[in-house]
Amino acid sequence: MSQSPVLQSFIAGEWLGQQAEKALVSPVNGETIYHTHAETIDFEKSLAFARKQGRTALMNMDFQSRASCLRDLGKYLIEHKESLYEISLLTGATRNDGWVDIEGGAGTLFAYASLGRRELPSGNLIHEDDAFPLGREGQFFGSHILVPRQGVAVHINAFNFPIWGMLEKFAANFLAGVPCIVKPATSTSYLTEACVRLMQTSGFLPEGSLQLIIGRTGDLLDRLEGQDMVTFTGSASTAAKLKVTPNIINNSIPFNAEADSLNCAILAPDVSVDSVEFDLFIKEVAREMTVKAGQKCTAIRRVLIPEAHVKAVSDKLSQRLAKVTVGDPHLDSVRMGALASFEQQDDVLAQLQQLLKSSQVVFGYEKDTLELHGSDAKQGAFIQPTLLLSNDPDADGGAHDIEAFGPISTLMPYKDIDHAIALAARGKGSLVTTLVTQDPHVAQKVVPALAAWHGRVHILNEVSSKESTGHGSPLPLLKHGGPGRAGGGEELGGIRGVKHYMQRAAIQGSPTMLSAVTGEFVRGGDTIETDVHPFRRYFENLQIGESLLTHRRTVTESDIVNFGCLSGDHFYMHFDDIAARDSQFEQRIAHGYFVLSAAAGLFVSPGEGPVLANYGLDTLRFITPVPIGDTIRARLTCKRKIDQGKLSPKGEPQGVVVWDVQVTNQHDELVASYDILTLVKKQSV
Repeated sequence: MSQSPVLQSFIAGEWLGQQAEKALVSPVNGETIYHTHAETIDFEKSLAFARKQGRTALMNMDFQSRASCLRDLGKYLIEHKESLYEISLLTGATRNDGWVDIEGGAGTLFAYASLGRRELPSGNLIHEDDAFPLGREGQFFGSHILVPRQGVAVHINAFNFPIWGMLEKFAANFLAGVPCIVKPATSTSYLTEACVRLMQTSGFLPEGSLQLIIGRTGDLLDRLEGQDMVTFTGSASTAAKLKVTPNIINNSIPFNAEADSLNCAILAPDVSVDSVEFDLFIKEVAREMTVKAGQKCTAIRRVLIPEAHVKAVSDKLSQRLAKVTVGDPHLDSVRMGALASFEQQDDVLAQLQQLLKSSQVVFGYEKDTLELHGSDAKQGAFIQPTLLLSNDPDADGGAHDIEAFGPISTLMPYKDIDHAIALAARGKGSLVTTLVTQDPHVAQKVVPALAAWHGRVHILNEVSSKESTGHGSPLPLLKHGGPGRAGGGEELGGIRGVKHYMQRAAIQGSPTMLSAVTGEFVRGGDTIETDVHPFRRYFENLQIGESLLTHRRTVTESDIVNFGCLSGDHFYMHFDDIAARDSQFEQRIAHGYFVLSAAAGLFVSPGEGPVLANYGLDTLRFITPVPIGDTIRARLTCKRKIDQGKLSPKGEPQGVVVWDVQVTNQHDELVASYDILTLVKKQSV
């Protein structure tokens, strides 16, 4: 029999590893399937390569092009997903488990690609908020910008999601323009390696943007610098050890930890045993106990239920768990596979023994015989789904402190909803909790209290169940992380996740200087006025700051009456002279939307041209009322250009232009302020 393949690290653009070191065995049948490599990694070379080649390659792109690259990588992984599913089965994961890891990982790439295209500018700088005046004369402004950190992101990941765990971090740091070095947990690193090989083979991965460590991190953390950062997913104890590495402390290197936590699910007292919500609760707990064999940082470890429902919940959950088929995940009939390693099996059994000191078995361990499916499954790292009942939920320790990272949960009866809230907090911080209730008033009371201790609160009832992604599914648009025991860190959360890899700086200066720095027009700065209407410019020829000051229009009573009749808006402030005089404005005023429409009539160039469509309006504010007889004019200025690389339905290349609009009256007072978004055609080549 030939020796099992040797896994390789991808370091400084090359695959490293020929000599076998540690044997990795399949938890399904105990057979050796891979070896780690014995060669030592040169981390000085690795970091230098990331900082030079990796950063240079990423900075030669921009947010928009990196977003497109993420989309292409996601497509490539989906096209080759079956090769990953085949390897995933070796980790003990079922096909359904693998879907969360493999297609969930690719889905995160798609999500961040979409976010980047939709929300980020061209270039590599984010102007975070509108500039605001710091002086009386309007020539000294302040604002904030975000720029990519000039270091390397080191990702140390857990064994339970070898692909998603890498990609959910990679998507954010890549979009931010920061190279990364990924260290997967050794026990399942062969699946991560297979994914990285596909990404490298795709041709979409810029040189140096992603490196892979198989095995030990050596002196990597000791070589990091102040612009670098570390993200960690795993046990709270390991996170505590790594974050106090002297070099990390001495150089104030950001360390983001997402740790295992004692997540809970709460069955509210308003839910009866014969309701739809009761069945939803049972289904949710059973699913979280058995998906990935309970090896999820978001899995439900504590099940908080009213004292009156202990028997009903115990019986229903036991019946559902008894139907779960356990064994070789290659078999279609199997619903729960093995733990990820025999070391993990030993750890879970040890923690279970500790839990049994304060609880009793309701279903599973030492009560029912585990039937394994698969001819070699008896040699695997399997554990039966086990449901416990806490003997004293108010006592110290037990399920409030001990986590068995497998298919094990503990029922904890509570007296009333305040007692449930107190028990939930005893976990000392977790990633997520689920509240199952039919009553909005219960949610109104409970959720704010839970939010102080949990990174995400999932409210489940019959209505939301039709679309709910479930208790244990972190989503790209929502933050993932939690306080206290959960690590105190944050990942994902949409564009928030990208900003974690960027440095925020306050900037001050004249509007013209801030415009130059941010790539956005800042009011009060220099404008560019020419004989050509800005709407007549093609996308690439239009300059930031190019502006048009329109002619004037005096608002008449006929304007107000006609607009009111056309729109159907006969609000008293526009039509009732007596009521208007008694108002704070003391006279009739024009509709705000008339002012908006009139301004468009002032600045729009009506002829056919490069401006294809108006598709949005942001930051609209009506500032000063416009009474009958006032004269208004508008200034239209090119504020920002975003090249998304898109084509019109006719196949014409186009970009997005954001226009700053200021409507003023005869006293030069600001009447209305807003941004208009338009699609502008590029010049045909």
